[in-house]
Amino acid sequence: MSTEPQSAPKLGDRSLFSSLSAVAYLNHAAIAAPADPVRAAARAAVDDLSSRGTGAFEDWETQRELLRARLAELVGGQASDIGFVPNTSVGLNHVAWSVPWRRGDRIVVVRGEYPSNVVPWQRVAERFELQLEFLDVAPFAAAQGPDYAPLEAALSRGPRLLAVSAVQFQSGLRMPIEAIGRRCRALGVLSCVDAVQACGAVPLEAAARHVDFIVSGSHKWLMGIDGAGFLYAGPEAMAALRPAYVGSMSYAGATDMLFEGPGHLRYDRALVAEPAVFETGMVGMAAFAALGASVELLLELGIEPIFDHIQRYHDALEPPLIERGFRSLRAPDPPRRSGILSLEPPAAIHAHELAPALCDLGVLCSSPDGKLRFAPHWPNALSEVPQILDALDAALPQLPAAG
Repeated sequence: MSTEPQSAPKLGDRSLFSSLSAVAYLNHAAIAAPADPVRAAARAAVDDLSSRGTGAFEDWETQRELLRARLAELVGGQASDIGFVPNTSVGLNHVAWSVPWRRGDRIVVVRGEYPSNVVPWQRVAERFELQLEFLDVAPFAAAQGPDYAPLEAALSRGPRLLAVSAVQFQSGLRMPIEAIGRRCRALGVLSCVDAVQACGAVPLEAAARHVDFIVSGSHKWLMGIDGAGFLYAGPEAMAALRPAYVGSMSYAGATDMLFEGPGHLRYDRALVAEPAVFETGMVGMAAFAALGASVELLLELGIEPIFDHIQRYHDALEPPLIERGFRSLRAPDPPRRSGILSLEPPAAIHAHELAPALCDLGVLCSSPDGKLRFAPHWPNALSEVPQILDALDAALPQLPAAG
């Protein structure tokens, strides 16, 4: 279960990314490029399984229990509040289908969010004859600060649950999830946060004190590989659920029949009363080994220093882009900023054409819903910024609209 020793991570230093070929990798809001220790951990898990088969299971199960505690640190919860899921969508669906809905219950979602945090709520609304209400994101992006009046009006109508993302995937707007959670708690409304665009790059240490459910996958800002994620739910939040999708590992004493002799094959066991109930069967050993390695790197650096480093990067990149005619969607105040710098291109320039052109020049970025999105992380050095601008100046004249 050991991996080769690696040098310590350093902000702005990609020496732990020996295979990364990009001039500037700015796509962590989509898929992260795993660091060498992350790749090594995944290989070690597979190699151990190849060598020892079932003998490797217990050691890597111990690793996952350590990871459970480390993930809890990221959101300010307890290890027992963390359940492993394959990805964000699965975690959100676990919550959506486990609330004991009553016909006519209301759900509030935010317009413009990634479909993963809207579609599950639409489906349960259809299935259980619920009312779905959309809340516009614009009041949270107001120049003078968040306008909570529309949120409070929606909450006054007595919804059962509110679903929101910690960071908006298009604009990079960081939502005030603690303030939203406090308002929900005061009115007995459950709150569910999709944190996949925040966890690993935005401080969330206080989140668990204010919101009921937090879900994230590992392949973006947590910088793992696909196939691993987590669901946070505190004891009171778990007590509000009736798990709908369970498996053999969802029950207390689930493995007794395998190791404790005859007479333990039973179908009347109680469900685990913690988010581990959603770990229905075998989890991806390699994916969670990789996530364990990436989380250690993140915690070694510290999420607050990582956030500050990303903001310095954005501070250097944003002004010259504005000078070139781009309109920045970055919030004016740091508490509403995230790892994403998103911009609207000048007239006649289309982000869905510009992003691939930049990728061809070694600057990997993306264009969600027509926005040009840059998403650096801790390995990105500020010295990349002039190279990004050179690539942009080379790409713009080559676009069809530019002619």
